[in-house]
Amino acid sequence: MKILVTGANGMFGQDLCPILEDADFVDEVIETDIETLDITNELQVKSFIKEENPDIVIHCAAYTNVDKAENEQELAEKINVQGTENIAKACKSADAILVLISTDYVFDGEKKEKYLTDDKPNPINVYGRTKFEAEKVVQKICDKYYIVRTSWLYGHHGKNFVETMLNLAKENKEIKVVDNQTGCPTWTVDLSEALTDLLEENPQYGIYHICGSGETSWYNFAKEIFKIANTNANLIPCKDYEYNAKAKRPNYSVLENNGVCGSWKHSLKKYMDLRID
Repeated sequence: MKILVTGANGMFGQDLCPILEDADFVDEVIETDIETLDITNELQVKSFIKEENPDIVIHCAAYTNVDKAENEQELAEKINVQGTENIAKACKSADAILVLISTDYVFDGEKKEKYLTDDKPNPINVYGRTKFEAEKVVQKICDKYYIVRTSWLYGHHGKNFVETMLNLAKENKEIKVVDNQTGCPTWTVDLSEALTDLLEENPQYGIYHICGSGETSWYNFAKEIFKIANTNANLIPCKDYEYNAKAKRPNYSVLENNGVCGSWKHSLKKYMDLRID
C-alpha cells in the first residue's frame, strides 16, 4: 500500500512517517511539504496525486497558529479550507482514501462532558472554524475518508507547550498558565501509532477521535511537566481572560477516544524520558 503524507516536515508528520514506514501493510510512504506540494495550488495537487497514485493520502498540512489566524483569516481559509478541497478533489479522482487531521477546536466547549464523534461542532475561533469547514469539504466531496480529531499536540520535532514550559522555567520567572481550559494532551507518537493501527484495521469510514486518555487543564499539565522534570517553577494559575489571547478557546474540549490512546500522564513521562536538552 502506498501512502502520501502532506505536511510531512511538521511536528506530527516527522513522527508519523517513520512509524508508517515500519508498518507491515505499508509499501511506500511519499513525504511532501510546501517545497514539493503546494496544497493551495489545485492544478499542482491534482497532477501530483494523479502521478503518484497513492492508496491513502494523510492530510496533515494546515495553518495551525490559533491566535494569528484571527488576523490572518484569509490565509487560514486558503490553507485549511481551499487546500483541503484541492486534496479532496484529487483523492476523489484518484480513488484514494483521504485522512484529514482535525482538531478539538471545532467544538465550543459548552458541553461539559466528553465530546462524541457525532456531536455538533460549533467553533468559536477562526482556526476552529476553518478546520470544521475542511471537515465539511471532505464529507461533501469524498466517499472514502477518515476525519481524525486530535488535541493539544506535543512532539519532539516542533514548538510545543512542554518545551515552552521548560524553557520558561529556566528563566526563573513567574509563569502564568490558564487553569480554566480542559482538554487531552496528545503525544505525536501516540497519535501516529493509533492512526497507523486505524488504517491497518480499515474500519468504517467516518469521524474518529484520537487523543491522550484522561483530561487536565493547561495549569495541571504544566505542573505534571515540572514534576517529571524535577524542576522548581514559579507556576501561577490564571483564567483565560487574564491571558489576553487573541483567539477564544473552548473551556472544555475533551474528546471521547474510547481508550484508543493511553494515559496522557504516562505518555508525557515517555516523552520526557526521550527528550534531549
